[in-house]
Order: sequence, then structure tokens, then C-alpha cells
Amino acid sequence: MLPYVIMYNAISLDGRIIGFTPDIALYYELASRWQIDAVLAGSETILAAAEEMPGDSGEEGEPPVAAPDDPRPLLVVPDSRGRVRNWDLWRRMPFWRDLVVLCSGRTPPDYLDYLGQERIDAIVAGDDHVDLRAALEELNARYGVRTVRLDTGGRLNGALLREGLVSEVNLLIHPALVGGTTPASIFHAPDPASPEGVIPLTLQHIERMRDDIVWLQYRVAR
Repeated sequence: MLPYVIMYNAISLDGRIIGFTPDIALYYELASRWQIDAVLAGSETILAAAEEMPGDSGEEGEPPVAAPDDPRPLLVVPDSRGRVRNWDLWRRMPFWRDLVVLCSGRTPPDYLDYLGQERIDAIVAGDDHVDLRAALEELNARYGVRTVRLDTGGRLNGALLREGLVSEVNLLIHPALVGGTTPASIFHAPDPASPEGVIPLTLQHIERMRDDIVWLQYRVAR
């Protein structure tokens, strides 16, 4: 069974995800309203965040072990190329109970060995790249994941949207115009081949938040 996937981004009025200062406190305050089982973040997001974090947590010994009834979500990251190597840092953060890495048939064997040595669960789905549909189904089957919130940029959003895997879209629109020509938007994917490739949405909720920020919630019409 496929989990219910919630796409969620803070954006400027012109749909940009960089180039302005989002209200991070409000972003996570709103995110806490959803009862989720997993956070799906792209490896690009993880690598970019790691550049702003200390390289060594200063902690040694065994990683923390979550209790079976721990209500925190899993952190799930597609990393078919095996680029993320600081998982211990992420595991020790208090926001999730454990880590799961999504890999494919082209993931380097030494990276799978590394994950095994670090006792990090891996789901291998797909041949050349991660099969997101199969991976989401396995998250449900193996861990009972029923609801997933995305915490990622336009590429992973785009892949999930194009494959029809997103159930709900939430946008926290900030009163700012950024402009620019770089593809830093919430939906980065090849142009649709026909009008049928356009994804219809149904408005579920609109709310004015603080500082003229607006929350829009849409259901993907299937």
C-alpha cells in the first residue's frame, strides 16, 4: 500500500524556494500539525544542510536506540549514488527515531556495506535509480509508514509529482518576490508532453498566518 504523501514548502510569492528568508519557526510550527510516520528528504537537501552544521558532534559510543513505541517519524533519504557519509550526525538529532536510506541496483556495494556497518536500514528499489513507488510501498510494508511529509526541494518533489505519488500539496507563501532564472522552484521536472500531464488540484484550506504569510492546502485530484 502506498503511504499518503504530503508535499510542503515555504516559498516566495513567485514560487522560489531560495533567495528570501523564510519563517523557519512558523514552517515547523505548521509542520507539527500533521501526524506523520516518516519525513522524506532529498540527498541534496541533506548535503546542503550538512554544510551549515559542525562536522563532528563530539559524541562517541553507540548510537541512540529508539523504543518500539517511539512516536517520532523516520528520516528517509534517497541516496542511490552513496554520497551522504555523515549519518551518525543525523541519527543523533532528536527529531526522528531512526534512519532509512533508499538505494538502487546501481548503488556502490561499498556504500551498502558502509550502511550495514553503521546499522542503517536500506531499501533497494529500482535498477538505475530509486523506484520511488516501490520504495514507498516497502516503507509501508516494512515499517508501517502510512503518512509521509516531504522536506525537500524541487527535484524530488518533481519526481514524486510526475509519478503521481503526492496526495496533498501545502505551500507557505511569503510576501516576497525573488525573480531570477535558476530552476529553484518547488516543482523541477521535464515539461509535460501534453495537457494531460498538468496535475489538477482541489483547494482544501487557506489561512492567513502571521506577518502576511499565507498557507494554502490543496488535495491532488486523481
